[in-house]
Parts: sequence; structure tokens; C-alpha cells
Amino acid sequence: MFIFPAIIRPLLAVWLLIFVACGAAHSQAAGLPFDTVFKGRKQFDTLVAQADKWKGLPIGQRVAEVGRAMTGTRYRSFTLEIDDHIEAPSVNLTGLDCWTFFESSLAFARMLDEPKDNWTPQTMLKYIELDRYRSGSCTGSYLSRLHYLEDWLHDNDRRGLVRDLTRDLGGVPAAHNAVEMTRGWKSYRYMRQNPDLRAGIARMEARVASEPLYYIPKSQVPGIESRLQSGDIIGICSHDGRLIGTAHVGLAYRTSDGTLHFMHASAPHNYGKVVLDQRLSDYLFHFRSDAGIIVGRPLK
Repeated sequence: MFIFPAIIRPLLAVWLLIFVACGAAHSQAAGLPFDTVFKGRKQFDTLVAQADKWKGLPIGQRVAEVGRAMTGTRYRSFTLEIDDHIEAPSVNLTGLDCWTFFESSLAFARMLDEPKDNWTPQTMLKYIELDRYRSGSCTGSYLSRLHYLEDWLHDNDRRGLVRDLTRDLGGVPAAHNAVEMTRGWKSYRYMRQNPDLRAGIARMEARVASEPLYYIPKSQVPGIESRLQSGDIIGICSHDGRLIGTAHVGLAYRTSDGTLHFMHASAPHNYGKVVLDQRLSDYLFHFRSDAGIIVGRPLK
């Protein structure tokens, strides 16, 4: 073993302290404060207090029960827009939109496969990253996030995390549309603060729109509801008269009477909170613009 001369040891100690300090500063600069990326510790602890009764359930049922426990949470948009420049996995349990509702339910449910000591906000953030970002990795760039549900389903199916059941359930091909972010870029904090992102988002949307989209027309949904399970991820497809795109998302939840309900974070012009809504097929026929659904089933 090499022994440093006594005269060098103090210099080495100083160098080591500088190295560690610089590394820590770099790490802090590369990330965001914890109270920025995780909000809702009280709500998280309330879920953890109930988790023993869920941890033994199959993953789909577990997702559904976590989601059911979050009903009543107020609706809040754009909670993922947490910084001007740095993209990071985040959770906000004080307010949920349709996407953060289903993915928070899924991430918390997955966390319960960990030892109980690991039921922490940090572990939940790990599973959010696994789910939300292309190939399960956040690079710090806004472009690493899976922004469109059909793209999310394809990526998560490819990685064996969920199974896309849409075609198995009678899905049909559709002329595809993915332009929401390009058209509404001013609504997105990252895009407002970083104009160069718009070109990358436009390329992403063009790629998503070029990929095949299959959906189950709403006229066929009553016939396949018996094949759906609690915890299935239900993406709502809408149409503009010619093209189809995903516009909303929630979870399937089957009640004790056998009815398959749609559970989702409902926008302020409707309920303004997470609700266990009516039968899925009835929900679809309530909105003229709803064309049908895509379905993903959590596998692990």
C-alpha cells in the first residue's frame, strides 16, 4: 500500500475537501431543491398509513386503491412545470391533473414492492422517473419527458412495465394528431423560457403523429368493459372532425356491484377534483368530442 509522505498529507486533505465541495456544488446545481420536486408530504403520509392493506394486492388493484384514496384531491394544472430550465422528476399530491393522478397512483403502488423502510418520497420519485421519462431516465432536459399519452404507452409497453391492450380489445387504426404543445407553447413554462425547445417539441410531435395509433371506438366500449380491470389506465381519445389524439386519462375502477367506472382528475369546469365518475361507457357518450379509448395494463 502506498503511504503519502507526511508533508503531502495536509495538502491532500485540503485537495480532497475542495474536490468534495465542488462535487456537492455541481450536484446541487444540476438538481432542484427537494421542496420544489416534492409537495404534499402530509398527503403522502396519509397514503402510507393505509398502505399495509394494499401491498399484498396485484399491481392493478393496488393502483386502483391508491387512486381511490386520492379522490377528492383538487384539480391543479401544470404542476410539472416546476422550473425555468431544469427538468426533474416531481410529485405534487396537493393538486393533481389527469396525468399526475394516474402516474402518482402507479408510482406509489409500485413503491409498495420495496421494503417498508423505503416507503419514502425519494422512492416515489424514483418510480415517477421510471414511468415519466423516455427509457426511464430523466436527463435534465424537457425533451426527455414523455409528453403524449400514446408515446408514454408505447415506451412503457416496450420496457415491459405496462401492456398496451388496445388492439387486443378491438382497437382500430386512426389518422393521428399530435400538435397541442406546438399550438399552445405559451402555456408551458419551459417552452416560454427556452424558445429553442419549440423545435425539439415539434420534431417529437411529428414523430408521435407518424406512429400508428389504434383506439377502441366508444361504440365498442360497452362490449369490452367486462374485459377491463381495476387499475387499467384509460386514455381518452378525442377527434377534431378528422384526426384523433389523446386528450384525457384516468383509471378503471370496478365497484362491488360489477360496474366499471372511470376514475380521474376532473377539470374545474366539471368537478374540479379527483372523482370516481360514472360507468366508463356512459362517460364517453356524455362528451361528443370523445372518440374512444386506449388501454394500458400495469404489469409491475
